[in-house]
Amino acid sequence: MKENQFGKQGWTPESMKDQTGKTFVITGTTSGTGYEATRILLSKGASVLMLNRNPQKSNDVISSLKQQLGEHIDVANITMDLGEQASVKRAASQVMEKVQRIDALICNGAIAQVPNRRLTVDGYESQLGVNHYGHFTLQALLFPIIEKSKGRIVTVGSMGYNLGLKTIKFDDINWDRDYTGNDAYSQSKLAQIMTVYELQDRLKQSGKNAVKVYACHPGASRTSLIKTSGSLLTRFIWQLMKLSPFVQSAEKGAYPELMCATEPSLNQDAFYGPTGRNYWTGPVGECKLATHAKDKAVAKRLWELSEKATGQQFNVNTSLKH
Repeated sequence: MKENQFGKQGWTPESMKDQTGKTFVITGTTSGTGYEATRILLSKGASVLMLNRNPQKSNDVISSLKQQLGEHIDVANITMDLGEQASVKRAASQVMEKVQRIDALICNGAIAQVPNRRLTVDGYESQLGVNHYGHFTLQALLFPIIEKSKGRIVTVGSMGYNLGLKTIKFDDINWDRDYTGNDAYSQSKLAQIMTVYELQDRLKQSGKNAVKVYACHPGASRTSLIKTSGSLLTRFIWQLMKLSPFVQSAEKGAYPELMCATEPSLNQDAFYGPTGRNYWTGPVGECKLATHAKDKAVAKRLWELSEKATGQQFNVNTSLKH
């Protein structure tokens, strides 16, 4: 196994420098890893703009963070539903009005293991629609300001990418047939990860290296993700698993995305997360990525399909007009 560049303990927030003057935009921060990432960044002096679907929960989170860290923290929320393209587009324009720079966009929000097939308002299978298409549009729209800031895009994937079909089901991407929550979730996470490496290739080809793009995964963390969208059986098994030593805290689950958002010397080709057994827990560092996640032909086709499905061109050659 590859030696961890951060030593035996792996990366922890102790390695993170002061983040004063930096701005982070994070999706899905009302609980779990997104909440923990927000809290840790704020404690290091960063400004955080949260993008969440539920304004009431977001207000509660802001109150709770101010109680813990002090009234002075710079945190705000813009309401956005990743499962609704119009909402993503609206939120992106509000982000551009609100912040002058984005040091990292952290694509953290997700739904998982939705037991019965559901479609988003735009007609996509819900997990693909929220996890992949929602973030695809958000990245495309915020790209110019991220580029101007020489910022980063961090995609929080999942080891689920390595389950299911291990490719994109182009002939039935919406699962009109043979739907299972696990397979559809795996496809959505694979799509997200593939997009990271495809975006890297497109940036290289256009001679642009200001924006860095990273893929990571949280391992097996105690979050409410499965509780909120999994089937009864999945939730029951997960509740039992959460008591086991194979599962880590949501705080530790946030370390990979925090590292990818702030650590200076990382390899963009890598896939980062807990490096212990099955990559469930353990010191954070570089994990092995299965070859199917970097299948160039599939990634290129997925990118073109994503532009078509969302009606959103993601052109790395367009710059922000001053």
